[in-house]
Amino acid sequence: MRVTAKSDYALRALVELANAQRDHGGDGSRENPISAEELGRLQDIPHGFLQSILSDLRRAGIVASRRGKTGGWTLAQDAGAVTVADVLRAVDGPLVSVYDVRPEAVDYNERASILQHVWIASRASLRRVMDAVSLSDLAEGRLPPDVHALTLDDDAWEPR
Repeated sequence: MRVTAKSDYALRALVELANAQRDHGGDGSRENPISAEELGRLQDIPHGFLQSILSDLRRAGIVASRRGKTGGWTLAQDAGAVTVADVLRAVDGPLVSVYDVRPEAVDYNERASILQHVWIASRASLRRVMDAVSLSDLAEGRLPPDVHALTLDDDAWEPR
C-alpha cells in the first residue's frame, strides 16, 4: 500500500478537527470551525492542496464548511463514526486497485488467476486495520487493541 500525500494531509487535518470536536464536548458542534489557513498552519499543509482535500472530504460528507468571518471547517459527523478507510476512499478512491480496476473485476488467465486472490486478501487485510481506526482514536492518540497489537511485532517495524 502506498499512502499518498493527499491521504496523509487529509488525516492530519481531520485529527485537528476531531480534537476540536472533542474539546467542545464531542457533540459535533459547528460553533467553533477552524479555518483552512489554521489547519494548514497546525499541520504544515500547503494551503492550495488543503483546499482541494477539504473539497473532497466535503463531497464525501466527512467535513462541513461555514462561510463568513467566523467560518471555517468542522467535522460533519462524530469523529468516532469516521474511519481511516472512509478518509482514504474519499480522497484517493478504493483501498486496493489493480491499474485502476477493483480487484474483484480484474480478469486473468488460468495460470495467473491466483493473483486476484492476492489482491482480494490484501484488501481484506487493509480493511481490518483501516476500518477499525476512527478519527476519534487518532485524536485520542490510541489504537484499537487488535491494531495496536500489530505494532508490537518487531518485524512490523523492519523496512523491506
